[in-house]
Amino acid sequence: MPKINVYLPDELAEAVRDSGVPVSVICQRALEQAVRQVTAVRQTAQSGLDADRLAEQLPRFTARAHTVVRLAIDRAQGGPPAPVSSADLLAGLLAEGGNLALEVLRAMEIDPAHVRRELDRHPPTEAGGASADGSTGFSDPATGALELTMTEAITLGHNYVGCEHLLLGLAGEPDGVAGRVLRTVGVEPRAARRAVTAALAGYLHLRAQPAAAGTGDPTQALAAVLHQQLQPLVARVERLEQRLGPAPTAQ
Repeated sequence: MPKINVYLPDELAEAVRDSGVPVSVICQRALEQAVRQVTAVRQTAQSGLDADRLAEQLPRFTARAHTVVRLAIDRAQGGPPAPVSSADLLAGLLAEGGNLALEVLRAMEIDPAHVRRELDRHPPTEAGGASADGSTGFSDPATGALELTMTEAITLGHNYVGCEHLLLGLAGEPDGVAGRVLRTVGVEPRAARRAVTAALAGYLHLRAQPAAAGTGDPTQALAAVLHQQLQPLVARVERLEQRLGPAPTAQ
């Protein structure tokens, strides 16, 4: 039977050892569950999604994430016959207008309107996505992005899939239009994941202080918390760049 090494932080490894928790059994069950969830998303996307049955087909997705997927399907069906592309998913994310992913972009000092302009410069055509039964198929990159979306939610320990996870999935997918656009405007997957973590921490912080949150615009309050959370990261990156020095110029 193949073996997979699991690396744990020192404190957690010591606590696991002291408690006698059956690591192998727990990891196996967690991995089985994760594989089932990711595989289900892949199979659902490959077989085609129905805009009227998204709650049934993508049960772990939030209402806003369902809206994003529905907008992506509408966009793909608005032109010549074509599968839903990763570009359609990104356009839906931007068009939904009120999701946490947009606040993450703003906290990273990336204007969603700039992302949209950059997206409009790229044709959405991508490979794959044929559906035999006439339902709306998804391109290979779009399917891959949805798989990564579920993986990001599982990795972060979340029991739901939101727009912030979709942003990470789109940014991490290597072959699609959306990933190229996001990386072009500066959405690096690792930094985006940290920004999502900070955004969720800021959201929980605001929920824990209802009096303070009720005195102003909650969106602005969340953006302020996000900015505060990200400043140490930005400072560390700037110090690292200073130590490395300027990039060599091309000859």
